Amino acid sequence: MKTLTAGDKAPQFTLLDAQGQSVSLTDLLNQGRVLVYFYPKAMTPGCTVQAQQLRDHHSQLQQHQVQVVGISTDEVKRLAKFTERDQLNFTLLSDPDHQVAEQFGVWGLKKFMGREYDGLHRISFLIEQDGTISHVFNKFKTKDHHQVVLEHLQATATS
Repeated sequence: MKTLTAGDKAPQFTLLDAQGQSVSLTDLLNQGRVLVYFYPKAMTPGCTVQAQQLRDHHSQLQQHQVQVVGISTDEVKRLAKFTERDQLNFTLLSDPDHQVAEQFGVWGLKKFMGREYDGLHRISFLIEQDGTISHVFNKFKTKDHHQVVLEHLQATATS
C-alpha cells in the first residue's frame, strides 16, 4: 500500500452518493477545498463517532472553505441509512470495489484481533481546488479527527 502524500495530484473519481447520484471530485473542487476521508464501515462505533464529530463541526470546516466527503466500501443503501440515522450534513460516497481507495493508497493489509485481511485504512486527504493534496491526516483517534483537521486549517490560515 503506497498512500498518496502532500504534493501529489488527487486521482479524479466519480462515485454514487447516499441518494444514488453521481458525484465527481471535479464537481466538488469547483465549490472549494475538499476533505476526503476514508472510513472502514458505516454505522460501526468508531466510524459513527468520527462522522458525528464532522457533522457537529461542519460550520467550522466551512469557514475554512472546506467541504467534507466520506468514502467507504459500503453500498449506497447503507450510506443512506447512515446519513438519515445520524443526520449527517455532508456527502458520503460508495466505493464498493475499492478502486478509488486503491488509487489513494488506503486499501491494504490490516490486522485486527490477530487476523489479517485487506481493508480500508482510516486516512483523510485535504485537497486544494487545483486538485493537489495539501495535507494527509493519518494519525488521529476517531473522536479527535475533526479537531486535528481544524487545528491544521487554523495553523495554515495564519501562516
